[in-house]
Amino acid sequence: MDSTLENLDAASFLQIWKHFDFDDNGFIEGKELNEFFRYLMNKLGLSEEETEVKLHRLKENFMSLYDSSMDGRLQIQEVANMLLPEDENFLLLFRRETPLNSSVEFMRIWRNYDVDGSGYISSGELQGFLHDLFLQHKKEISSDKLQEYTDAMMLLFDKNRDGHLDLNDLARILALKENFLLKFEMEACTQEERKRDFEKIFAHYDVSKTGALEGPEVDGFVKDMMELVKPDLTGGDLDKFRKALLSHCDVNGDGMIQKNELALCLGLKINS
Repeated sequence: MDSTLENLDAASFLQIWKHFDFDDNGFIEGKELNEFFRYLMNKLGLSEEETEVKLHRLKENFMSLYDSSMDGRLQIQEVANMLLPEDENFLLLFRRETPLNSSVEFMRIWRNYDVDGSGYISSGELQGFLHDLFLQHKKEISSDKLQEYTDAMMLLFDKNRDGHLDLNDLARILALKENFLLKFEMEACTQEERKRDFEKIFAHYDVSKTGALEGPEVDGFVKDMMELVKPDLTGGDLDKFRKALLSHCDVNGDGMIQKNELALCLGLKINS
């Protein structure tokens, strides 16, 4: 813990985060939070005659600025925003420059970088994603820095330490928005209300506006639907459920799910 705030880089930030997130739950909270702000006071040269009043004031000021979720604890991105200079804030980079509005966009990325179709993202595949992201935004990055970012992301988000990133891991990295289907409670609705909700749901996943779900559109719908009952969905689970849905709903066998096919699967009659 000998890094200074002035020269903090991604690797040093990782060490700080792992030091204070004692229970590895993705937040700094409770006693962890007090220890973190004591460390921050020391780095800011405010440790002389340290008092609980000083600590409380510093904590209050910083939490008002950086606790964007206002839940009284700090998430990893909030701490990154607090400590990392902009050019080192690789976490902010993903959220600011790769905004994801739907699971369809997320699944397009997943399928593109899960090159071998293994159901997870390897370290090499993650590095390919990072390289393309920087290239897309015309940001130069050395091979050493690219490797450093890749290693940092794997250490931060590979929760089971198997050397791979699964669906949930990548979703955390890219800050995927809330499951769209959580907005609807179809079982509690009348038939007319279900039809209305179905139109909204289909329009959301039919990104190409062709009247049929295909490729990542099917993936996105399956991901959100299955996560309602199985939150820790893996890449293998997704492929299994996708195959089952197509087998059940794809009546004409074209590899897509037409609007009327999906409605039939859900027990709805709609106007074609």
